[in-house]
Amino acid sequence: MLNNLTECEEGDGGPNSQGDATSKESSPFINSSTSDVEKSQQYDGKNMALFEEEMDTSPIVSSVLSSLANYSNLTQGSKEHEEAENNEEARKKTVQAPRMGTIMGVYLPCMQNILGVILFLRMTWLVGVGGVLGTFVIVFMCCSTTMLTAISMSAIATNGVVPAGGSYYMISRSLGPEFGGAVGICFYLGTTFAGAMYILGCIEILLIYIVPAAAVFKMEGLEGAEAEAALLNNMRVYGTIVLSLMSLVVFVGVKYVNKLALVFLACVILSILAVYAGVIKTAFDPPDFPVCVLGNRTLVSKSFDICAKTIEKGNGTVTTKLWRAFCDSEFLNATCDDYFTNNNVSQIQGIPGVTSGILAENLFSMFAEKNTFVEKRGIAAVLDPEAPLTNTNRYVLADITSFFTLLVGIYFPSVTGIMAGSNRSGDLQDAQKSIPVGTILAITTTSIIYMSSVILFGACVDGVVLRDKFGEGVNGNLVIGTLAWPSPWVIVFGSFFSTCGAGLQSLTGAPRLLQAISRDGIIPFLRVFGHGKANGEPTWALLLTGCICEIGIIIASLDSVAPILSMFFLMCYMFVNLACALQTLLRTPNWRPRFKFYHWALSLLGMSLCLTLMFLCSWYYAIIAMVIAGCIYKYIEFCGAEKEWGDGIRGISLSAARYALMRLEQGPPHTKNWRPQILVLMGLDGEQNVEQPRLLSLTNQLKAGKGLTIVGACVEGTYLNNQPQAQKADQSLRKLMEIEKVKGFSQVVISSNLRDATSHLIQAGGLGGLRHNAVLVSFPKNWKQAEEHHRCRNFIEVVRETTAAQLALLVPKNISAYPSNGERFTEGYIDVWWIVHDGGMLMLLPFLLRQHKVWRKCKMRIFTVAQMDDNSIQMKKDLMTFLYHLRFDAEVEVVEMHDSDISAYTYEKTLVMEQRSQILKEMHLTKNEREREIQSITDVSRGSIRRKNPSNLHPQRSIAEESVTGGGEERPEEEVQLIQGKNATPTPTSPTSPTAPTPVAMSPGEEVQMTWTDETEKTNNPAVANPENIKDMFNMKPEWENLNQSNVRRMHHAQRLNGVIVKKSQEAKLVLLNMPGPPRNRTGEENYMEFLEVLTEGLNRVLLVRGGGREVITIYS
Repeated sequence: MLNNLTECEEGDGGPNSQGDATSKESSPFINSSTSDVEKSQQYDGKNMALFEEEMDTSPIVSSVLSSLANYSNLTQGSKEHEEAENNEEARKKTVQAPRMGTIMGVYLPCMQNILGVILFLRMTWLVGVGGVLGTFVIVFMCCSTTMLTAISMSAIATNGVVPAGGSYYMISRSLGPEFGGAVGICFYLGTTFAGAMYILGCIEILLIYIVPAAAVFKMEGLEGAEAEAALLNNMRVYGTIVLSLMSLVVFVGVKYVNKLALVFLACVILSILAVYAGVIKTAFDPPDFPVCVLGNRTLVSKSFDICAKTIEKGNGTVTTKLWRAFCDSEFLNATCDDYFTNNNVSQIQGIPGVTSGILAENLFSMFAEKNTFVEKRGIAAVLDPEAPLTNTNRYVLADITSFFTLLVGIYFPSVTGIMAGSNRSGDLQDAQKSIPVGTILAITTTSIIYMSSVILFGACVDGVVLRDKFGEGVNGNLVIGTLAWPSPWVIVFGSFFSTCGAGLQSLTGAPRLLQAISRDGIIPFLRVFGHGKANGEPTWALLLTGCICEIGIIIASLDSVAPILSMFFLMCYMFVNLACALQTLLRTPNWRPRFKFYHWALSLLGMSLCLTLMFLCSWYYAIIAMVIAGCIYKYIEFCGAEKEWGDGIRGISLSAARYALMRLEQGPPHTKNWRPQILVLMGLDGEQNVEQPRLLSLTNQLKAGKGLTIVGACVEGTYLNNQPQAQKADQSLRKLMEIEKVKGFSQVVISSNLRDATSHLIQAGGLGGLRHNAVLVSFPKNWKQAEEHHRCRNFIEVVRETTAAQLALLVPKNISAYPSNGERFTEGYIDVWWIVHDGGMLMLLPFLLRQHKVWRKCKMRIFTVAQMDDNSIQMKKDLMTFLYHLRFDAEVEVVEMHDSDISAYTYEKTLVMEQRSQILKEMHLTKNEREREIQSITDVSRGSIRRKNPSNLHPQRSIAEESVTGGGEERPEEEVQLIQGKNATPTPTSPTSPTAPTPVAMSPGEEVQMTWTDETEKTNNPAVANPENIKDMFNMKPEWENLNQSNVRRMHHAQRLNGVIVKKSQEAKLVLLNMPGPPRNRTGEENYMEFLEVLTEGLNRVLLVRGGGREVITIYS
């Protein structure tokens, strides 16, 4: 970005000279190939020794200051700017165009765009229909809106360098690519429809006031709808021809358009001066523009030659052309129209003059329905209500139904064009000075012109002439032209060339705006319109602009097109005000406008006025414009390129997030608002790729995009050495989250060991009140293998820490068998085994899963276990009532589990489990380490709560146990087990127990397989077949006497519960059950894993769940 660096001058003695001369600098950039020796020579004598090691990333100020001061105006962002300047083509010296000042660059272009077709063709009609007061309110409201918008725009334009791109650049860089693209497209559509409006105004002047005979569809003798259709068809034909010619002119060369701009502006100024001169002249010499009125109805001047029914000619009375228009013959005894017969013909002065007092008559509105008569106020008329209307084509009629909001929509385009100066920011000498001064001065000037015009038109021209939109009552003259001096033709030709010039300007600006949006790359399907001719002219964008402009031409009515472009311009102005208000309220450090006369309240007022005017103009057009902008916004959000422009929306997101986090700190969420905020612990392989991607699939199915999701991973090592691996891991997580459509955050922690890193994630994940309340971790695979022992220990520590932190824990087993997000279950069950109450997690999780399309068609079944003394029938009724109150649809079943004696198989399983635990401990600990660990855990156990040994199913104490406890003193069960593990060794006397196993000789898997007792042994061994002979069995297998009875009971319960679950839920799509807690001390951790393995054996998909110590469901609304 800063490669245009100034080079130091060499000394007079050349590069090798001594003294004050310094050697020539190289560009201090990153990845510089300069050696350390050369670098030390370069900065020797520069008093920069402290910073010489940072010169690759932090160049000397003196070397970059010139480039910073001569920052070039580019439409790209900073990154693209840097890439563009690094190109060889960008380094070529370009010829600078002459820069313009405030008057030529901003003031006059804004004047030309603001003053236009509405002033000449519709202003008098607006005053006549809306009244002086109503029209003045409309003008004041619209001008206030543009003035407030100009103030906001000036603040944005002076907050740093505004590259060529004008309003689109300002909005997109202030509000982000989504808002920028949406508003940019709206501004483009508004500019394009403005071109159509100017072309329609040009054709209207041509066909009605200059050469009416050129009409392809003749309107002579046509009435009502036929005449209107003919006029619209003429507009369509000639509008298409003029649009084609203008597009050709723009395609051939924009330079011709720019050269003619001053000519067109001169026509506008001359026309306005002619109007003011005519107003002054009416004060002492009003022009003669008689208007013929029948009763109080204005007559079309083409239907008569003399404003009278009869005239005296010689000695007789002769009927006139007006008589023959309303009667069936020219004779005095002819049958005439009733209204014509009953009312007199009078002639009034169309322009009585500024001193006539006509202002009082024109002060109030006079709205009319379509095809009603334009009537003179203050004249009585005789009207038969039952008489049919005839000869309506002889009167001046209202062509549309008028009302206040319609007038707002028609007038507002006359105040657009305030962006003309900012659009030329790249051509200005000092944009930060010229844009505010020129734009505000232009709006002030045009506002004075419009407001004075409202008053002067109402004070000079009669109401019937003002309401005569096409001048039918004044010989087909342009109404504003009747007021002009020295001739109406000054206004006619001036307005004609003005509309032509404005149309050319629109067709020139709109394609360039579309090209700028396309080149930004935020809307993928528009990228083709970023291309053009070799000189950069937007050919494809011009073609699209012409097609859209043709839509406005086909509409053909200027009054119908004006509200459409009003919507798009108002939306653009609204977001300019919003951008300024946001930046001001957020107080971002970069918000330092040179223009100081702004305030967030003014911006909000301007935004409110824009929104009000949108719905005043046309509520359905406003909704359509908002829908278009909304669709573009969502399209950019989902499909568009991601851009980081430092926009204000991100700033408001940060402020809103801070406010929300502070609110969350006020207390824990209510049970009704509880939802799983999940921390997903992912494993990584050696290449930092995710090992179990289905975990994120399950996360997506649980969350459905709602709530907080943190996907965490751990990297082993130090932060300084392993940061690249952490970044790669983070990229892997983000990519997988995008694939699985998991909305959340990724977090990678580096620590010296994975255990500590996982602990850091659990402790420090989230921020403030937005923290995880549940942890999702996969059940460790191959945990029985010796090399996976560390994973087993880490998993158990995670269980312990989540319990201590009061976090819920979700442990899916066989995660690879879980469905992906693309799969669908057409039937099946989600079975919940509710063994202990966990706050309702087991109930809530199936409900959340069934919200996702993968599990939607699965039904929910809830099983609970009844003990010997429980009433299972009442339990089922209570559970069904509870589910009814919770609004859960589920089948309910109570499973009865009666007490039974412990089988020989259970003892064998427990024996092998404890032997395996001892082997693993000896494999991983030296003798001294084992002694230290046992001693430390023994000390902890002595302080624990003493528990009584269960009386049932306990065999006689072993000799080792009695000798340790020392007579009748009871010790905690864990301590007894621990000392047994120290003193007792496996006794391989049983035929089914392993013989002196070693890690090499036999795998743990093989050990487990050897523990099964076959059926023949059960048959031949009466102690096994008959549980009552349990003492005989102990006599046969003395090694069972040393077993920890707590482990025997747990193994027995796990096997029995597993048998029931497999019987009931083996075909279920998913089984959820309570996860038992780990042992409180550090011994027997492998036993805990064995219990979990036995509990879930034979099931395909199991989700083990531990509650977080709080209720998560409620029956209340």
